[in-house]
Amino acid sequence: MTPQPYTGGCACGAVRYATKQAPVFQNHCQCRDCQRRSGTGHGAWLTFPARAEMAISGHATEWQVAGDSGHLKIHAFCPVCGTPVYLRFAAMPDLISVPAGSLDDPGRFAPQVLTYRVRGPAWDTIDASLKAFERMPAG
Repeated sequence: MTPQPYTGGCACGAVRYATKQAPVFQNHCQCRDCQRRSGTGHGAWLTFPARAEMAISGHATEWQVAGDSGHLKIHAFCPVCGTPVYLRFAAMPDLISVPAGSLDDPGRFAPQVLTYRVRGPAWDTIDASLKAFERMPAG
């Protein structure tokens, strides 16, 4: 049986993505960048191993920022509705991440860890059973 592809996109439907790949990492992130982008205490991400195998339709606008690690992150959002649709990493160009809330079926998000716990506000409580890292785990 072929696994269901991961599909999703922006709120207005102008930008869509799909991949048959399974995510290699799923996390909640409390870094300041995720807080600012989400408008709340954290972001929720699925990271896929093969950016080349992620089909993206429509045109996303990209902007860049240095993350807490100092590495450049390339954020993409829909220029029509403003929804964040994916994230790329200059230091790891094969990877691509999508926000859990952008999935057509957000119930497929299965967080494995919490990253950047040191930046988390006290009011943003995350499942205590998740392994938590003060920053991004190495390797």
